[in-house]
This record gives sequence, C-alpha cells and structure tokens, in this order.
Amino acid sequence: MPISVLIPPVHVASSPIPLTDLTLLHRSLQPQLEAALQTAMMQGDFVLGGALLDFEIAFAHACGSEYGVGVGSGTDAITLGLRACGIGAGDEVLLPANTFVATLIGVLQSGATPVLVDCDSETALIDLVAAEKAITPRTRAIIPVHLYGQMVSPRQLLDLSGTYDLLIFEDAAQAHLAEREGYRAGSVGMAAAFSFYPSKNLGALGDGGMVVTKEAQIAERLRSLRNYGAPHKNYHTEFGVNSRLDTLQAAVLNIKLPHLPHWNRDRLRIAQRYDELLAPLHLAGVLPMANVSSSGHAYHLYVVRITEDCPLERATLQAALESRRIGTGIHYPVPCHLQPAFRYLGYHLGDFPHTERLSQQVLSLPIYPGMTDAQIQRVVGAIDTAVSAPFSLSR
Repeated sequence: MPISVLIPPVHVASSPIPLTDLTLLHRSLQPQLEAALQTAMMQGDFVLGGALLDFEIAFAHACGSEYGVGVGSGTDAITLGLRACGIGAGDEVLLPANTFVATLIGVLQSGATPVLVDCDSETALIDLVAAEKAITPRTRAIIPVHLYGQMVSPRQLLDLSGTYDLLIFEDAAQAHLAEREGYRAGSVGMAAAFSFYPSKNLGALGDGGMVVTKEAQIAERLRSLRNYGAPHKNYHTEFGVNSRLDTLQAAVLNIKLPHLPHWNRDRLRIAQRYDELLAPLHLAGVLPMANVSSSGHAYHLYVVRITEDCPLERATLQAALESRRIGTGIHYPVPCHLQPAFRYLGYHLGDFPHTERLSQQVLSLPIYPGMTDAQIQRVVGAIDTAVSAPFSLSR
C-alpha cells in the first residue's frame, strides 16, 4: 500500500492567517514526498541510509561547506558539534542572551561554561563589542546565533576570532542559505549547527539537525559521537549518544532542498512588502527589526518591535490580531538568563538590558512561502486598525 501524506483541503474564504503554513508547501510537493517516502520504505535502510548520505552532501555544499553530519535535533547539533571541535570542560563559550534556550543547553551539554552577552537592539543579533569585553583567558569559542534568518557579520566575527584565537561555531538553526558579506551561513566558522524542525525554512516532517564543517576530522568524530561513540560497528572509542537524522526525514529534506532558494526569495518578497506597508506605522511605535543583510536575509521570522510609542501594549495588539484570525508569536518572551532552570548560572534581571527590553517588545508576524499580498495587507490593516483605535477614541 503506498504511503499517503494527508494534507487538509483549503477553504479560502474562512481561512485564518497562521504564523506559518506548512500545509501550503507540502501540498505542492505531495506526489514527490510520497514517492520519496515509499522508496525509503521499500529500501528499508531507515537508519544511516542512502538518502541521509545524499542529503548530507547536498546540504553541506549548499551551505558552502564540505561535510555534513545529520543528527537528531538542532540542539544535538550544537552539543555534538562543540564536542567534535574539542570544546568541553574548562572552556568558556560566548553566546547571546537573546537566543532560544537550545543554544545555551547545547553549550551546557557539551561540558563547557556558557558566558552570555547582550544583543544589538536594532537587529537582535549578538553584540560583538559586548562579546569582546567578556573574553577571558578561558574563552575558547563564540557562538554567533544567526537570528530570525539574518547572519551576524562574518567580517567582524573573523576579526574577533583572529585577534583572540577564538573558535567560531555558528548557530544557523534559523538561517538556512542566509548570506552576508559574501559568506553563506555555515561557511564562516569551524562548524555550524542547523535545525530541521518542521517550521524552519527547510523543515522535516519531524525533528532533525545537522552539523556542517570544512574539516574532515571534525566530521569523522561527529559520525562517531552521534552513533554511540563508535567509529566502527561494535567498537566504541568514547562516550557518544544515539542521535541520528533518520533516513525518512532525510528523504523528505532531499525533496525540499532544491526549492529552498525560491522559498527564501519569496520570504524576502513578503518581508519587503511588510516593510513598505508598515512604514507609516513607525510613528505609532511599530518598528521592524533592522535588515543589515539586504537580500541575504532568509527571513525565517518577520519580527517587529512594539515600542513605548505604541498606544497599545503588545498583549493587547496580539489579542486584536487573534480576534481577526491572524497568528503571531513571541521570540522570545523570557530571556535565557531569566529562565528558572538557569538561575544557578548567576545572572540577574538588568544584566542584559537590550535583550530584556526586546523580550517585552518583539512580535513575530505571519510569513511563509506562498503568502499572498492580500494576506499581507490584511495583517498590516489589522495592526493599523488596532493601533489607530485609541487615537480615534481620544478625539
């Protein structure tokens, strides 16, 4: 019996506008996805199979790198990637406070000591000036998080790395094929971690991740670490884990990868239209995060700041959009250093003011390939109506 990917039908007139719409992409690829899954099922190589090897090579090359090693998640990609690069106990690793907790967890699981630094308030990316001030004799590595689909400046990173002999390990979980200053995400540092969580620009039908690197020795160690620390079957040379990107997910990603450049261009189109339509609302305190990468921004998320100049609080605006069936998100409402699980690291409220302010301001608007101009206008129109209402009532 053939495998069937069940995708619900579209009801245009009553459809909400979600934060992201995965069914739209999957519907267009349904025959190819079903054929790929059917082939993988018939071959029976569900773990470390041929489709995985094909995808590892293709994705690494797409990133401008040489080797790819598929793992179980983006978090494992950080953990195992750092270990494969020789980062562990006694080493300090710089990373932004303004990131998803997976970045921090990956550092902790590697055995290294995380050192958080603040972000830039306009881009939300790591503040490299603050990072430089946090360097100590124990600092071995820096993790630039290419947030929302935008890369941290490769030139500044390489200058910092060269001056202080720091290993660059990129967190590119949100930056598939992003570009800046002639570099592509995954090609700047010693290695880079990617996530294939379903909502990513390149997403699987489940969880998954990958480390890309130009170093054969790092790739070789990664293949061992992800497979119980065994470079060969039944021969374990170190303490590894079971974290392998399975063949079925790789088969799906192989189908999607050739479409990724087009999908990213469509995201850029949507973001540029948002920029245009939101421009009159800047004075009302609705400010898009700065794009300093031009067309290299992959726009995994389109994020605005709801500043003090806005007549509505963020939660009120969110509720107004929700009432109009428009999905939004907050990335992220509680910074890493204020999460209860990480209080033992010794950080406190006020340590990273830009990160903390952004956590109270940021709002992610719907963006996904195939989003129409009418939908974009509907989102912005709903924002305009909501923020204009208090002014109307005051007249």
